[in-house]
Amino acid sequence: MGESAKILNPEKTVLMPDITADCAMAHMADPETIQRMRKEYEDLAVVCYINSTAELKRHSDVCVTSANAVKIVKALKNQNIFFIPDRNLAHFVAEQVPEKHFVYNEGYCPVHEKIQVQEILREKEQHPKAEILTHPECPEAVRRLSDYIGSTSGIIDYAGKSACQEFIICTENGVLYELKRQNPGKKFYFTKTEPVCHDMKKITLEKIRDVLMTGKNETHVTEELREGSKGALERMLELAK
Repeated sequence: MGESAKILNPEKTVLMPDITADCAMAHMADPETIQRMRKEYEDLAVVCYINSTAELKRHSDVCVTSANAVKIVKALKNQNIFFIPDRNLAHFVAEQVPEKHFVYNEGYCPVHEKIQVQEILREKEQHPKAEILTHPECPEAVRRLSDYIGSTSGIIDYAGKSACQEFIICTENGVLYELKRQNPGKKFYFTKTEPVCHDMKKITLEKIRDVLMTGKNETHVTEELREGSKGALERMLELAK
């Protein structure tokens, strides 16, 4: 994400509070597979989840977020879609856009992949009136149980508008702060094996303070890589309007 910010704003300084904070899923695709798929499928669009490396973006046609993926894929003229790197989000988008033919990559978010159906059902038994709100990076079996499937911002928005007072949340637990802040009278539950992204938890207020004071951990992208990858990001911004 730091790379993406720098690619779109080369004149600005982009700082990373912790340079070891990464996303395992971002590396679960490769340029060689993309090139092989381009040879195998005519009229192919490579759709790249924004949680990916700049190198993958360079080989892609358009980027998407979990919030705008369905809208952007619908807007593409291509019939064949190779969605990278997340297979779960790809399957969710494919369900919303059945007129397209999807080719699936085998990447996944380790945090969402570990959310277990049995643990959700156990929470539902304890809180039968609770609605289940799920991020589309979750596996299909989890999505099938859900009352709502959407991005982090979508989950927050849904919880605020719903008349329901209790929710089982199937996404990374960092969303809890904003859910509680916007809905102080509502209750939110997570599965027993609470979904925690340890890379996200590396970002702390103290580290943000330190990089702002010192200017260390600046993100740099070569001009060649920036020129090659900015097209996919800019096309996303255009199609998302």
